Amino acid sequence: MITRDEVQSRISRMQTLLCDKNIDGALFIFPIDVYYFSGTRQNATLWIPASGEPVLMVRKSLSRARVESSLTDIRPFPSSKEFPALFGGQALKIGFTFDVAPVQQLNYYTKLLPECKFVDVSAENREVRSVKSAYELQQIKACGNELSSIFLQVPGFLKEGMREIDLSAEFEYRLRKAGHEGIVRMRAYNQELAGGLAVSAGGASYGFLDGPVTGKGLSCASPQGASRDAIVRNIPILLDYAGVFNGYVTDMTRMFVIGTLDPELQQAFNLALDIQNFVQRELKPGVICEELFFKALEMAEKGGFGSSFMGMPGEQARFVGHGIGLELDEYPVIAQGFKVPLQVGQTIAVEPKFSIPGKGAVGIENTFAVTPDGGLKLTDIPDEVVFL
Repeated sequence: MITRDEVQSRISRMQTLLCDKNIDGALFIFPIDVYYFSGTRQNATLWIPASGEPVLMVRKSLSRARVESSLTDIRPFPSSKEFPALFGGQALKIGFTFDVAPVQQLNYYTKLLPECKFVDVSAENREVRSVKSAYELQQIKACGNELSSIFLQVPGFLKEGMREIDLSAEFEYRLRKAGHEGIVRMRAYNQELAGGLAVSAGGASYGFLDGPVTGKGLSCASPQGASRDAIVRNIPILLDYAGVFNGYVTDMTRMFVIGTLDPELQQAFNLALDIQNFVQRELKPGVICEELFFKALEMAEKGGFGSSFMGMPGEQARFVGHGIGLELDEYPVIAQGFKVPLQVGQTIAVEPKFSIPGKGAVGIENTFAVTPDGGLKLTDIPDEVVFL
């Protein structure tokens, strides 16, 4: 469980931002935000005033919330008539996470507190969560170790002729046995993830997922990840998986091939390694995220693979790295338009990849922590293609 000191540190940082914005407090209803600030993922609403003690209002399970959370004021969710009394009848400016809260929920709380003004604190919330404490870095590193151990087992069960879905099932079985929690949380609207990708020829596929590789999937209703296609010799096999342990996510990709790899694909993979290594060296406080993306794109173009960088030609993802923590898609993002400096303690999955029509997808992904000396690798096994 999360210690009281850890929770209080998170709340204090949020309260500082609320004061800076002249916001009287923030209401959190999104489950993972409630968990981050309270230490319990129960069905609850959390009120964090700009100063003073937070209040956790629990619908279910109140008993478990009281066991898991170190907050002092944990109470049943009040009735509609009782709810306004929590705010003393004042006309307050209240922060709300517009990035994830349904309009229905915003309308509900607006009706409960008609004198209050609701403002968006999505950016402030994500900023607080982007910088990881020593405890969080330890969790993500431990998660990286567990996920890496499964990748190291792949040569023992990857066989010619098995289907992509068979490879996926074998990998996920072992990952779950190791303690993977199974829920890969994503914050972005209209995005969902099966947990990972085990794709071979299907790696060169178009798809909705906001990432460089999507896979064919099993149907039009689930157009991502492994398909029923058989794995054959001399075709790259890309495994891109997120592991979730104690709530925290680590993301990594490794390449395998039975036989030999097409020279063009090997060249693209070597370029992906060069891009990753460059970005890793530059993961230092003060470096601007957008500038890293443009440099990575420049390297891809100079290497002759610009049209295949980060996705199939014409449908490329516009990033090369994404923040990671309790969710797969946290801040910061190494992307065009993200003109903010890196901070010590941020954790980022760097994933330069190339999709070559008719040949497949290749690339690399590791999770790093931003340090004064550059990116600290948290998924520390060899990056090279594994030939079988």
